Amino acid sequence: MKFLTWAWPLISLGILGLAPWIFSSSSALTLLSQMGIAILICQSFQLLWSQGGMLSFGHAIYVGAGTFLTIHSLKLIGAGQLNFPVILVPLLGGFAGLLLAILLGWITTRRAGTALAMISLGLGELVWSIALMWPEAFGGEGGLSANRVVGHAPWGLTLASALQMYGLIAAYTLAGTLLLAGFVQTPMGRLLNAVRDNAERVAFLGYNPHVIRYGAFLLAGFIAGVAGGLAALNHEIFTTDMLHAERSGSYLLFTVLGGSSLLLGPLMGGVLMVLCLSLLSAYTPAWMLYVGVLFMGVVMFMPGGLSGGLIQRVQSQKRAMDWHRCWPGCLRLVAVVCIMAGMVAMIEMTYHLPQLMVLGPQLERMGWLLDVQDMAPWWVSAGLVLMGTVLLLWLRPTQHAQEAKEPQP
Repeated sequence: MKFLTWAWPLISLGILGLAPWIFSSSSALTLLSQMGIAILICQSFQLLWSQGGMLSFGHAIYVGAGTFLTIHSLKLIGAGQLNFPVILVPLLGGFAGLLLAILLGWITTRRAGTALAMISLGLGELVWSIALMWPEAFGGEGGLSANRVVGHAPWGLTLASALQMYGLIAAYTLAGTLLLAGFVQTPMGRLLNAVRDNAERVAFLGYNPHVIRYGAFLLAGFIAGVAGGLAALNHEIFTTDMLHAERSGSYLLFTVLGGSSLLLGPLMGGVLMVLCLSLLSAYTPAWMLYVGVLFMGVVMFMPGGLSGGLIQRVQSQKRAMDWHRCWPGCLRLVAVVCIMAGMVAMIEMTYHLPQLMVLGPQLERMGWLLDVQDMAPWWVSAGLVLMGTVLLLWLRPTQHAQEAKEPQP
């Protein structure tokens, strides 16, 4: 178990090192940098949700606090009023997240469950409202901007290139991963799991569940602040939207999609967050519908998230593989692909219908040219969905087959 815990950071190190060589373009490095920041945010949220059982709806304010202080620090460094290496400025962002967690975390973690979720939501909205009412400090609707290429550059790291920025984000992401991997193995981390499972028993043993939750909340606030500082360096801007509950909701959604695995879950959740918010949203106007359907499917059929389903699949493959039973799984995959292709085609054509006067009747998706005014694409899409559904029903195991698989008493 300890080997598996420390194997993921080593695998992550290899992936982070090879990524710039495989994806060398500036746009690809920008996406990789955003993924590193998203992974770090999901890790901090995962510490609260999966390890401590704390569902926070105000996590964005700690990320935003790190971005806010980092932008002001860059301004001071550029004006010559602060002598501080830019590559260490994200630690100041972590200090901002930690300070805000110290102020608000004690109230937030007094109760668990629904009370904690509602308190975090209320405090998050309070901080966002204060930011809107104080434009002199938070920049108002226009936000705050700063230049990251300021001050002295140790070892020649000016952060002017996308490659240097990616390297800095990768280093902080790996450090955060190692920090969390080490924390969950400490007595404090074990107590946090115990508080999540049965807080009353922990209190009976002489430990204060409130103090344990508060300590984990401080660590999560620090990591979220570091991620916010990296976001400030990467984007060079801060807006009050970074503090809004909608941003907290996106962190919650993609962390749940990634799964309950401490290291693999945030990795998959952060990658999905960037792919959906940056790429899918630019490709189709129906991207929110796809994300919602994906979220519903994961919650219904994979309660452990995508990482939990992947781990379960890998563990099942450790047993001896019976090759003559593989073909039903392959046919199920074909059926699911047919259903997804038909549904996506119908959704895209439906979204295109209100824009016929502007965009014309033809729609291009994945190299296919569809005419929404022609009935043929609609019939083909419906046929794919019907064929996949019939195939899934045909492959569904019967009641006699399920009873035969059950062990006899």
